[in-house]
Amino acid sequence: MITATWHGHSCYTIDIDGTKIVVDPFLTGSPVARMKADEVEADFILLSHGHSDHLGDALAIAARTGATIVAPNELAVYCGEQGAAVHPMHIGGGFNFPWGRLQLTIAHHGSALIEDGGRPLYLGSPCGFLIKTETKCIYFAGDTGLFLDMKLIGDRNRIDLALLPIGDNFTMGVEDAVTATEYLKPKVAIPMHYGTWEVIDTDPEEFAAGTEKVGIKSVVLQVGESYTIE
Repeated sequence: MITATWHGHSCYTIDIDGTKIVVDPFLTGSPVARMKADEVEADFILLSHGHSDHLGDALAIAARTGATIVAPNELAVYCGEQGAAVHPMHIGGGFNFPWGRLQLTIAHHGSALIEDGGRPLYLGSPCGFLIKTETKCIYFAGDTGLFLDMKLIGDRNRIDLALLPIGDNFTMGVEDAVTATEYLKPKVAIPMHYGTWEVIDTDPEEFAAGTEKVGIKSVVLQVGESYTIE
C-alpha cells in the first residue's frame, strides 16, 4: 500500500509499505505547514532542486533520522559536504532502491540556493521523480513549466498518481497543469505548490474542474491529509 501525505507547498511523505520517503521537506518557515521538522520520520529524502523552499529542512531531518538524501548530482554533493548520507543521481537515470525504482525526469525551472550575502550557489539541474513499485507509479513533477515530453512520460508509464504544481508565476498555472494531465493520463492528479504565499495563491478547485472536463480525476488535499493507492 502507498500513502501520500501533503504537508503544504511541495512537501509530501510517501509511505511505501512502511518505508517513509519525504519529498522536498520545506516545513520550517512555511506559512502553511502543520508538521514540524523534528516530528518528521524519514528513511529517504528526495530533493527536486536546491531552492530553499524545497531543500528546506532536509539536512536537519537527515542528521536526526539518518535518512539518505537522493537528489541530482550537484545538489547531492552539496548535501554530502554538509554531512548527510547521499545518493547522487541525474536526469534520465534510474536506480533500484529497496522500496522500488526511482527515475529522474526533466523539469523546467532553476536550482540555486541563495547564500548569506545574496549570492546564488548553483546546485545543478532541477528534476521531477518517477517513483515505481512492482504495481504502482507516482509522478512528482517538481517545480516546472509545462513541457511536451510529459506526453512521453505518460505514454511510457501507467501513472497512478501525478503530483503537479499549479501555483503559476514560478511554475505551471492551472491551465497548463490541466494540459499536463492530458499528456500524462494519470488515474488521479493532486495539485501542489499553491497557496503558500499570495503570489502563488491559485484555486485548486479550478484545477479539479478543469481535469474533470478532460476525463482525469483530481483530489484536492488539505494540509495534513493523505491519499492512499491500494
